[in-house]
This record gives sequence, C-alpha cells and structure tokens, in this order.
Amino acid sequence: MAKKSMIAREVKREKLVAQYAEKRAALKAIINDKEKPVEERFKATLELAKLPRNSSAVRLHNRCQLTGRPHAYYRKLKISRIALRDLGSNGEIPGMVKSSW
Repeated sequence: MAKKSMIAREVKREKLVAQYAEKRAALKAIINDKEKPVEERFKATLELAKLPRNSSAVRLHNRCQLTGRPHAYYRKLKISRIALRDLGSNGEIPGMVKSSW
C-alpha cells in the first residue's frame, strides 16, 4: 500500500491539471503560432511559466486504483500487476485463469 500522502499529492495534481488545462492549451497555442509577433509569444511564455508547476500534465504519474502503487501499472485496467494477480487468483476478473504447466 502506498503512503496516503503520496496518493493525496497525486489527487491534488490531477485537480490542478484539470483546473488549468484550458489556460495552458491557449497559451501553448499562442507560443506555437509562428504567425504571431515574437513579443506576444514571449509574453505567453512568461504567463505559462507563472502557472503552478503541478498544473502540467507531464507531472502526473499513473497509480493503481486499489493500492496506489506507482510501478508495474497496467493502463488498460488501471491497476498494478500485484493487484491484477490477486484479483485473478480470486476469480474476480472474467476470463483470467492462473497459468500452470
């Protein structure tokens, strides 16, 4: 089980990313538009730098929905390999059987 503080930090980041998503996208559009004057693009760059660091989607990290584990994460299922094995062994995932040979 991951530390509660790390899970809470990740939730806080997700909220910030959602809150600032439109503003960040608008500023990035201005910055990447080569038709705009350099001064306007530079001003947009400064505005983007003033936004909170945790509002960037790059800072998000995938975590298991059940345990909060940050490593060995299956994107399709949104759980870690350990949680997947436990659920599979208990027969809670349809079609998944423990392999044996």
